[in-house]
Amino acid sequence: MRIALAQLDSALGEIDENVRRAREMIAEARARGAELIVFPELSLSGYSLGAVPEDIALRADDPAITAVSAGTDDIDVVLGFVEQGAVHTYNSAVYLESGRVAQVQRKTFLPTYGLFDERKHFSPGQSLSAFDTRLGRFAMVICNDAWQPTLSFIAVHDGAQLLIVPACSSLPANAEAQLQVQRDWSDLLHFHGRFLQTHVAFVNRVGSEPGMTFWGGSRAVDPWGNVLAQAPLNEPAVTVVDLDLAAARRARREMPLVKEARLGLLCRELERLTQAGGDL
Repeated sequence: MRIALAQLDSALGEIDENVRRAREMIAEARARGAELIVFPELSLSGYSLGAVPEDIALRADDPAITAVSAGTDDIDVVLGFVEQGAVHTYNSAVYLESGRVAQVQRKTFLPTYGLFDERKHFSPGQSLSAFDTRLGRFAMVICNDAWQPTLSFIAVHDGAQLLIVPACSSLPANAEAQLQVQRDWSDLLHFHGRFLQTHVAFVNRVGSEPGMTFWGGSRAVDPWGNVLAQAPLNEPAVTVVDLDLAAARRARREMPLVKEARLGLLCRELERLTQAGGDL
């Protein structure tokens, strides 16, 4: 399977402009034979919603979303957007298959510290599951959700052959802290690939917004934790890479880490901790 990592610089609050930029990247990815293109977290809206006066929340089937993939039935698309629910608003990703909504995933862990104030704008999602597509069975794990590896563990045991990680990772001002953020993501993605024995597609945005600088560095990781392809830092790019989804089975035969998980034991112990007051 050939996928494209679309390292986009989103225009804050400018949905029509972001649709245009996304379609340009989709055209490039199609020309290079990609079957799936993944955009960053909140790619249609930009990240710093406190600086946007108007309401830019959308339903998953809004024409602005389906317009991104109009006329492109040969490539599936993952987009980040502000989702309008019945009452609440969510930081969501949508999977478009042949121009139709196949899955919507709501971010479940909303960072509200340092540069981030997502709880002011969003409600947390309440579930995460893998889903079937024409290309395989995937799961979408949005940015900070990947920092809670139990979610990715659940997705893999739900049959996900690929973890799609759209992100808006921003750098702090301190140079050493910037390097640490990039190292932490590198370690985290290696962990997901190596110890969950699955492919990972991490797509981080670039550009800047008030008080935030997004660094890119998107990459694909194989089930041994090896980096298959990596996008440049700090500039828009479409990085195309081939994934062998059958590789996960080979990795799991070599070392049966996923197979050896005792889900019943984990459920019992998690229930015990929840009853003891560990749930939020």
